[in-house]
Order: sequence, then structure tokens, then C-alpha cells
Amino acid sequence: MNFGETELRRLEPLDSPAPGDFEPQGVAKISSALTAVLADMFALYLKTKNFHWHVSGPHFRDYHLLLDEQSAQIFAATDAIAERVRKIGGTTLRSIGHIARLQRVADNDREYVAARDMLVELREDNKQLTDSLRSVHTVCDGYGDVASASLIENWIDEAEHRAWFLLEATR
Repeated sequence: MNFGETELRRLEPLDSPAPGDFEPQGVAKISSALTAVLADMFALYLKTKNFHWHVSGPHFRDYHLLLDEQSAQIFAATDAIAERVRKIGGTTLRSIGHIARLQRVADNDREYVAARDMLVELREDNKQLTDSLRSVHTVCDGYGDVASASLIENWIDEAEHRAWFLLEATR
């Protein structure tokens, strides 16, 4: 196949300015912070799904449904995070390997995890995510990125809500 000049131009990186009006340093800092949170979200999504698939015991149905709802909520946030990075002119995750290099949420590959231990671990992960989101909010505030900060406030509320449900389910 012979590419013409138009086809080659489409394969090159975009050289037009980002839709936002942030300084390059702001774009880099915000994008980096949001991308790390995105890696954590994917790690937490997969861990929550893993526990959803492998939970057992007397509260199976309740926990199974709870973890399915929570994993769906976490996954729903991933696209919004990545698109926000792109809107301000940054780049974000490109592979599972990239996620693995950035994630701060620890994987759990154990063959068996008791249901209560699953919920406690996910509660702690959601609390850790909340702390990370608050830090990213501070970065966004520093560069006047109110749109990202506004989205982050919703994700903080969602993570706190998940942590609360997980806490109450373990009492």
C-alpha cells in the first residue's frame, strides 16, 4: 500500500495546540497526576472484579452484587479521566504494562481470599484512592484546572461511598 501525503499526515502526532489554555508545565503535571490515578482505577477495577468473581460464603449474593456495582462505577470513571487528560492536551495510558508501572493499588493474586478480607482490602484501596484523588485535586487547583477538580470531587465522593459500603458490610 502506498501512502500519499494526506495519509502520512494522519499518522503523525497532532501539532495543533490543545483545546485548553494551560501552560505546558501545567498540562504535564495535571496529565501525569491524572494518569497515575487512572492506573489506580484500572488496578482497583480489576481487583474488584477479581473479588466479584471469586467471592464465596454465606453472603455470596450480596457481596457478589455489591462488587459488581462497585466495579462498574470504577470502570465508568476511567474513560472520563483519560478524556480529561486528552482535553487539556496531555497523553495518558497506552497499555497494561503502562498501568503496571504506575499503579499504586496493589494486586491480589492469591488463590483464596476470605470474603471479609476481600471487603477490608477493597475498603483500604478505596481510601488510598481517595487520598490520591485529593492530591491530584491540589495539583489541579494549583494550575486553575477547575474542570478536572470538579470531576475529581465526584470521584472522591464515589470512592468514599464505596469505602463506606465496604465498611458497613464488614461490621
